[in-house]
Amino acid sequence: MLKNIVLILFFASVFHGGDLYAQDSLYHDLPKTWNLKDCIDYAKKNNISVNSLKLSSKTAEQSLIAAKAAKYPNLSANVTQDVSHYNSGTQSSSGYGVSSGITLFNGGYLNNDIKSKTLSEQVANLSVSTAENDITLQITQAYLNILLSKENITYLNDLLSTSNALVKQGTQRLTAGTIAKKDLLQLQATMANDNYTLITAQNQLQQNVLTLKQLLQLPTRIAFDVVAADTTKVNEHLIDLASAQDQALRTRPEVKGAELNVQLQNTELEKARATIRPVLSLNGSLGSGYNSTSFGSYPNQLNNTFNQALGLTLSIPIFDRKITKTNVAKANIEIQQARLSLLDTKTTLTQSVEKAYLNVQNANSQYQAAKEQFNYTSEALRIAEAELKLGSSSIVDYLQQKNLYVQALQAFVQAKYTANLYTKIYDFYTGVPITE
Repeated sequence: MLKNIVLILFFASVFHGGDLYAQDSLYHDLPKTWNLKDCIDYAKKNNISVNSLKLSSKTAEQSLIAAKAAKYPNLSANVTQDVSHYNSGTQSSSGYGVSSGITLFNGGYLNNDIKSKTLSEQVANLSVSTAENDITLQITQAYLNILLSKENITYLNDLLSTSNALVKQGTQRLTAGTIAKKDLLQLQATMANDNYTLITAQNQLQQNVLTLKQLLQLPTRIAFDVVAADTTKVNEHLIDLASAQDQALRTRPEVKGAELNVQLQNTELEKARATIRPVLSLNGSLGSGYNSTSFGSYPNQLNNTFNQALGLTLSIPIFDRKITKTNVAKANIEIQQARLSLLDTKTTLTQSVEKAYLNVQNANSQYQAAKEQFNYTSEALRIAEAELKLGSSSIVDYLQQKNLYVQALQAFVQAKYTANLYTKIYDFYTGVPITE
């Protein structure tokens, strides 16, 4: 009986868990610990929004192939078989033919359509690059937030260890009668507060890890952690703002895409104008047939009725119910819209670069000030701890100094990673890739 139950559970897990196993196999080769480059590369390859834009780019590529093929001659074959019944009897007939045609001139429509589809493909590819840039910045910020939390936890662990040691020493001194009960309670309250702060930081770390994991779109069950090494680098030598803005305008994909879109809309205007121009095409055909009421055998009739045709067709539009006129007007509106979009893209980008420049300058200044403050308060806390152990300082004085140290610690860690983040963002706008 037990054996049957085990078999049932096994097959249930196979059938109902098969999809889950297949999904897990997709993530089998993923690293357990990720660095920043791993995260960015993975997102560029697997992000759903990015891949959706890549598929749109492939669609644009197929449209370009079709536009180029429209200049080639077509070729089609046809076979007919008819049976007709009359009062005088029944007759049958059959026909066979091959026909082909090619457009010789259509007012430049086909050439402009190829140009339009080429530009559309380029715009689609640039949209992919823009999406990759956006996800890169999001992942960088989320990754650095994790490093910030990890470093903060390291410092808080040290604080908790120190508090624990002081409580043990205070307990011994209370037994010896050298401190009052309230002094020990203050030390114990401080240790409890340090523990609470540490737990809060650990919870924030889990939240930051979850944020990055969700940006990577990894399933919940996949183990995930990041390299804990301190990769923060504060760059004090920045490219000047004007050069950075110029570099961004020349290299950023969103600007290139907006510029190509203006060209695309101008090409669409030429396509709209081409529809009112004459179209010249060359057509040819080969054919033969058989009729049961005609004289001659089947092969003889096919031979006798074999025909060839070659001709030119000139189609001249005269009145199209203002379709071309309205399409031209719409195309001109789209050109104006594309130009406004280009201007808006450039304006937004230059403002973003300027904001990043101010952010990194302010962050670097705050980092230097916070670093100096942290160094001073660290040394002051070390002296206060030594004096407290020797009994030459009160617990109140020590706790005041410790509060100053904690504030300086949090400001220093936050300022360091903020300066690093803003530096990476500013450099990224100028074309410097984010790799660590």
